[in-house]
Amino acid sequence: MSSSKSQHRKPPVKLLLDHALLPEGWACDVGLDIEAGDITRVTIGAAPHGRERVCGIALPGLASLHSHAFQRGMAGLAETRGPTSDSFWSWRQVMYRFVDRLAPEDLEAIAGYAFMEMLEAGFTAVGEFHYLHHDRDGRPYDDLAEMSARIAAAAAATGIGLTLLPSFYAYGGFAGAPPGEAQRRFLNDPDRFLKLREGARRAVRCLPDAVVGVAPHSLRAVTPETLRAVVAAAADGPVHIHAAEQMREVEECLAWSGKRPVEWLLANAPVDQRWCLIHATHMTGEEIGALAASKAVAGICPLTEANLGDGVFNAPAFLDARGRFGVGSDSNVEITAPGELKQLEYSQRLALRARNVVPREAGESTGARLYRGALAGGSQALGRRIGALAEGLRADFVVLDAAHPDLAAGTGDRWLDSYIFVTGRSAVDSVFVGGERVVHGGRHRARDVLTQRYRSTLAGLAL
Repeated sequence: MSSSKSQHRKPPVKLLLDHALLPEGWACDVGLDIEAGDITRVTIGAAPHGRERVCGIALPGLASLHSHAFQRGMAGLAETRGPTSDSFWSWRQVMYRFVDRLAPEDLEAIAGYAFMEMLEAGFTAVGEFHYLHHDRDGRPYDDLAEMSARIAAAAAATGIGLTLLPSFYAYGGFAGAPPGEAQRRFLNDPDRFLKLREGARRAVRCLPDAVVGVAPHSLRAVTPETLRAVVAAAADGPVHIHAAEQMREVEECLAWSGKRPVEWLLANAPVDQRWCLIHATHMTGEEIGALAASKAVAGICPLTEANLGDGVFNAPAFLDARGRFGVGSDSNVEITAPGELKQLEYSQRLALRARNVVPREAGESTGARLYRGALAGGSQALGRRIGALAEGLRADFVVLDAAHPDLAAGTGDRWLDSYIFVTGRSAVDSVFVGGERVVHGGRHRARDVLTQRYRSTLAGLAL
């Protein structure tokens, strides 16, 4: 769902990019004609007259295809060892205690800060997998979509492209196990959830090019019947679901159904290009091949998966099967677009004791393979017209500082290798979303206001 363009129409913009990564490769002096946030024309070797020059190295902006924005506020709170060995499941208890404190204005402030950091760190769009719906006692707000509206307000304040994914969450475990008290703020039956989703669609009308999908939380949080009802009723937009993040989840799914999570979904749900399976860490070879063949996206969150000790995604086998992938910032414990890609490659190197694992051909740039793959998978997973500097797509792009010492001597794909493996987010100079510059000199235009609000919010929560 996109909001009316007439509501957000801006004067046409003509830019001249020093260097740009285009679908056909690298080019110099690239003219972009932009109307209402969309690229209407791309001209290689454009004359400078009548254009605003944008100095640096322009890359299509990456999507963070999986985010829980509120978790940015709890970053660092779960790094103290407990009385027994820690895992995702012990981290989840810290998350429950944190989420129990949050009021709507707290969520908006934390999400605004997280979205600002995403933009400064090379992401231009986010898929917000949003499951914090109700008041602290579990009762719905007067506006059922109050918390969705707060996410939309944070996106409006920062300018990030938003795909809002209201999450359906009804149970506490496989086979419809009763939810726990700590999950009360997440819960809906299918009927109320679909009303909430309609409220979310209304909430994002203030945003240009917003998309609303649906996110059944996980097979732990739904039953086959409720999953079918929600997916069938939400016939348009992306479908995201957590799957096979931890081995305990796999074991419990086997005990319940005789199938592993990805195996069960592929056999029992209409998994196709609309779908994104978040994590998909623990798959057999058969599951890998079948998921790739479905053309769904694997939503990999390397920094969060490392932070939680989830495991390592089998990238070589998935890529050999022509699988599609994107990356997400998930728990937002560290927000960095190039850092997610670096961690994805480094996890493979550690697991396989090898180097340059993601490229499939001799002479192929690791940075280029990672970046181009994540562009395509991220745009597909979020249902957004992004992922390339091309006519008809949104003018969402990141500009690297060509004078950065680690970029100054490079060219072409070497820039991507250096950006991902050497400079990281420090090389980001400017970020444009819908043709509008929201980051300049590495700083978001509203950084001071958003930072002060975030600081005050955390102080008020007395963490």
